[in-house]
Amino acid sequence: MPELPEVQTMVNDLRRAVVGRRISFVWSDLPKRKLPELDGLAGARIEAVSRRGKNILFLLSRSGKKFLFVVHPRMTGHFLLGRWALSKNSRPRPLAPSGPLAEKVNSYLHLILAFADGGMLGLSDARKFSKLLFGPEKEVSALEYFGGLGPDALSPSLTLPEFRRRIPKNKPIKAVLLDQAIVSGIGNIYSDEILYAAGIDPRRRAAELTEEEAGRIYKAMRLILREAVKVRGTSFSDFRDLRGRRGGYGERRLVYGLSNTPCRRCRTPIVSIKIGGRTSSFCPVCQK
Repeated sequence: MPELPEVQTMVNDLRRAVVGRRISFVWSDLPKRKLPELDGLAGARIEAVSRRGKNILFLLSRSGKKFLFVVHPRMTGHFLLGRWALSKNSRPRPLAPSGPLAEKVNSYLHLILAFADGGMLGLSDARKFSKLLFGPEKEVSALEYFGGLGPDALSPSLTLPEFRRRIPKNKPIKAVLLDQAIVSGIGNIYSDEILYAAGIDPRRRAAELTEEEAGRIYKAMRLILREAVKVRGTSFSDFRDLRGRRGGYGERRLVYGLSNTPCRRCRTPIVSIKIGGRTSSFCPVCQK
């Protein structure tokens, strides 16, 4: 599932690739219950691209009015830049028969924005779980959907004192990091990596953490997320960048998805358990 580094990678690429371009038409085969009324996208110019938690926000203008198009990629969604042949009876086919866009993980196109200059922006989503919102900027920004998001994990406003203040006392620290109402942007991959770097057992109750331990988690959170953005995220499963290429953080991960492999520090086998229904990988020796 794309987390903050993967979504920020998409946003950084989109800013360079689509800002200033005008949408000529929209193609989609998503069921109507998943698809907001997108006719208003046609003729709109993309003014800016930003991120709120794991949501990608396209600020659009048309006839002097501002609109927001919001995409939450959920588990398997990612944007691609390219050109596809479109037909009613078959899946979109990339015009380039080889290269990253021809990889199977990039073939599940369910939404395409065609630009007036002939280019296209596609949303590949194998499981069709992506959430889409569209409407006037002020109306979409005011939705309750955004009101439940906590401060961004990399926001300057999330200082260490504010981070400590927001930590509830009655949850395991792993569940705290995953709770988007507390801190937004962190998912299963980076919560495991953050807690390993901080030397904290994911089962530890937040009430048990000392100020020094909370500080270690905060420092690891900022360091790891920034490093992951720098190497363009993790392609452990479906994530690819705008050109269909894999991110580089998967080779750097130390615990996530590495159950039964030796810890890099102490050689003890990494273990995986369920916490709040989510798999957590950690070193039982290094993470007390």
